[in-house]
Amino acid sequence: MTQLRFLLNDTEIALTEVGASDTLLDHLRLARRMTGTKEGCAEGDCGACTVLAGRLTASGLVYEPVNACIRLLASCHATHIVTIEHLRGPDGGLHPVQAAMIKHHGSQCGFCTPGIVMALYGLWMTNPQADATDIETALQGNICRCTGYAPIIRAALAAGAAGGQAQDALCRERDAVAARLAGMRGARVSLARGADRALVPADTDDLAQLLLDEPKATLVAGATDVGLWVTKFMRDISPAIFIGHLMKDITVEDGMIRLGAGVTYSEAAPLIARHVPRAAEYWSRIGGWQVRNAGTIGANIANGSPIGDTPPLLIALDARIVLRRGDVRRELALEDFFIDYGKQDRQQGEFVEQVLIPTQPQARIAAYKVSKRRDSDITSVAAGFCVDVAGGTITRARLAFGGMAATPKRARHAEAALEGQPFAAATFDAAARAIAEDFQPLSDMRASADYRATVARNLIRRFWLEQSEPGLPVRLRQSEGV
Repeated sequence: MTQLRFLLNDTEIALTEVGASDTLLDHLRLARRMTGTKEGCAEGDCGACTVLAGRLTASGLVYEPVNACIRLLASCHATHIVTIEHLRGPDGGLHPVQAAMIKHHGSQCGFCTPGIVMALYGLWMTNPQADATDIETALQGNICRCTGYAPIIRAALAAGAAGGQAQDALCRERDAVAARLAGMRGARVSLARGADRALVPADTDDLAQLLLDEPKATLVAGATDVGLWVTKFMRDISPAIFIGHLMKDITVEDGMIRLGAGVTYSEAAPLIARHVPRAAEYWSRIGGWQVRNAGTIGANIANGSPIGDTPPLLIALDARIVLRRGDVRRELALEDFFIDYGKQDRQQGEFVEQVLIPTQPQARIAAYKVSKRRDSDITSVAAGFCVDVAGGTITRARLAFGGMAATPKRARHAEAALEGQPFAAATFDAAARAIAEDFQPLSDMRASADYRATVARNLIRRFWLEQSEPGLPVRLRQSEGV
C-alpha cells in the first residue's frame, strides 16, 4: 500500500507523499490550515499542540491526548486524529469543557488554551468523576504561563459535574469510527516524499523482515525522543520504520509480567500499580500524560539513554528482554544490554520484542526520580531499589541508578554493603558511603557531579527511612526534598 490513511475529525485523509520527518502539527497547520492546534516548544513539553489520537486496541477504540509537534505523520496511519476544531456540544454550541473554561476564567492569553482543553477533554471522556489530583496529573504535560492552574482545575471539576459523555460525538460515533479504522489496517504501507521514506509494517513478522531488508533504518515508536531529533536537531531519519502500533501484548503468569515492547507507559501503569505499587508514583512522573500515552517501554530501553526513566527500576527488578532478528530470538538480562554510552548489545536488523519482569511480592521495592521540575522533566538522577529481607537480615539487594554513569547501572559495591547485614540504619549508611566506589558522575546542565553523588547517597538513606519499622511518623513523598 502506498497511501497513508487516517481520519481527521470527520474527514478521511489519504496521502501518498509523506516523508519520515513530516509532523502531524505541520500537516494540521500548513496543509489543512487548522490553526487551533498551536506550536509552543516543538519538543512535547508545553502541551499547546495537544490533540486526541484514537486507536484500535484489544479492548476497543481508545482516545488519548498526544503531542502533535512530535507526532510524526506516518504514525497516524489507521488512527482518528481529533483537534480542537471538532469539539462541540450536543446542540452544536460549546463543548462542556469549553463552556466551563469560560465560566471559571480558565484562559488569559489563550495560546495554551486549546491544548489544555484537549487534555481535559480526554480526561472528561475517560474519567467523568475526576478529582483535583486526577486533573493535575492529566495536566502534567500542559504549561500555562499566565492564568495559573486554580481556575483551570475548577473548570475541569465543573465540566465533570456537568456530564454529557453519552451525548458526545466521539461516543455516538464510536462504532462507525472503529469500523472505518479497521478497514485501513492489514497491509504494509510504503511512503515517500522524494528520497525521504517512511514504512509502516503490517505486523511484527513484517517488521522483522523489513529490518532484515533495511537494517540501518530508524525505528520510531512513540517518537517522544526521535521527534526531537527532527524538530530540534534537524536529523535525517530516513528510512524510518514506524512501530508504535505493534507488540502490544500484556500477560501475567507464573510470576512473570510479559510486556510487548510497544506497550506504552500509560498501558503499563495499571500493572505497575498492581504488582509494583511502591513504584506507581514514580511511573506517573515519566513525562506528562501526552508523553506517557505515546512513549513505549521497549523504545525507552532500546534508545539506550543513561537517563531513561524505566531502566533503573527494571534493572532493580531483574528484568530481561527478548531480542529478535528475523525469526531468531534471544533473551538477555536488561543490565547486560547496556554496554557503553550510545552502545547496546543489539545486532543490525535486531529489535527489542518483549520485556520480562519477575513479580516479587515479598521484596521491598522503591523507585525515585530527581529532576529540576517535578513534572514532565528529564531526570537528573533516577534509582530503582529491590531488597529482600528475611529474619531481619538483608538476603539480596539490587540497586540501579540512571544519570550516574554512561549507562543505567547497578551499584554493586553498595549492594555488597547491604547483603548479609542487618536491616538497620547503620547498614544503609555504609551502603551510602560505598556508592562512591560505584560511580564517578559527570557535571552537566542538569546537575553537578557533587549534587548527583549526594542525591544517590541520600536516596539510599531515604529508602531505609521509608521502609523501616515503625518508620517515620509522616511518610516521605516524591514531591518532597531528598
